[in-house]
Amino acid sequence: MSQNGYHSSNGAAANDRVDAKGEMKFSYGGQAVIEGVMMRGAHTAAVAVRDPNGQIVVHEQPLNATLYRGKIAKTPFIRGVIGLWDALGLGTRALMWAADIAIGEEEGEKVNFNGPIGWATVAFSLLLGVGLFFLLPTAAATGIGHLLGLTAAPVAEAGAAVESTGSFLGYQALPIGWEATVINFIEAVIQLGLLVVYIWAIGRIPDVKRLFGYHGAEHKTINAYEAGAELTPEVVAQYPIEHPRCGTAFLLTVVFVSVFIFSLLGRPPFLLLILSRVILIPVIAGVAYEILRFTARNIKNPIVRVIVKPNLMLQHLTTRQPDLHMIEVAIVSFNHVLASEGLLPREELVIPPPRPEAVSPTLAAERAKA
Repeated sequence: MSQNGYHSSNGAAANDRVDAKGEMKFSYGGQAVIEGVMMRGAHTAAVAVRDPNGQIVVHEQPLNATLYRGKIAKTPFIRGVIGLWDALGLGTRALMWAADIAIGEEEGEKVNFNGPIGWATVAFSLLLGVGLFFLLPTAAATGIGHLLGLTAAPVAEAGAAVESTGSFLGYQALPIGWEATVINFIEAVIQLGLLVVYIWAIGRIPDVKRLFGYHGAEHKTINAYEAGAELTPEVVAQYPIEHPRCGTAFLLTVVFVSVFIFSLLGRPPFLLLILSRVILIPVIAGVAYEILRFTARNIKNPIVRVIVKPNLMLQHLTTRQPDLHMIEVAIVSFNHVLASEGLLPREELVIPPPRPEAVSPTLAAERAKA
């Protein structure tokens, strides 16, 4: 342990933490939450949140052994689907717990991540995400394709054109070809545009900016750990804000993978088209995840670095440079994950003293009114 109370890696080399294939010796990830960070290992998810008094509160949630440590977690393509569910399920419920702590709900520490309200929120978030980023672009691209004359009205059995209702929903299905590919590309552009505009818009909200700051703290902490650095705020702050395995990079990869997979289907009838977008989400997620793992493992390759450049650039929309207090929270969360993996003795876990100056200005103002 270092002199300031944080766990020290004692200058461990980065290759002490990876296997012969260049991958980390244990699986982990992270996510920003309200006034804190969630870090996930193979055994436990740890959420560290700063409460209205400036004290860091930690909650540890055991993870399902079958999903996170069994054969499923090691099976290519299947593990990508698990990763998607991880982001939607565990992440959403962690946000709810963090919100309770951040606003000073004392019972928040007793909240179970698997409560009915949590699952209902996950289901609503999933439906909203599918509708906004998959079904809406599909409908919009279909309409644009109709306006551009890339799709035609349905035809009668005898080959004569039937009377058109003027609705693009009744277009003639397109086989694999350039027309279908162009419309699928338009769909992907709309999908990406909605994603970028949505992230940019919410990023202008002050409290979301703080959330993005914690996202940056999460990235810096993991980058420092992978480099074998000492996990202290001052040291971690020197590391990059981007990370090749970021969820933002995953979303962008999903967009590009969807263009390829959907182009293999042409443009089936509209209802079947919509259904295909929903059914193929796990397939796209699985492929995108494997691509992300490959690029992260080979990030030193010059060609790979060029390929992932758009992913790293997009991360600047969802991250902000964190202050030392935010990094402090991320380190506490990550150290608890290290302890759950047996990589850090429990007795070395340290919760720093309360720092009232680190409390969110919004929450501090609300507390003052109360």
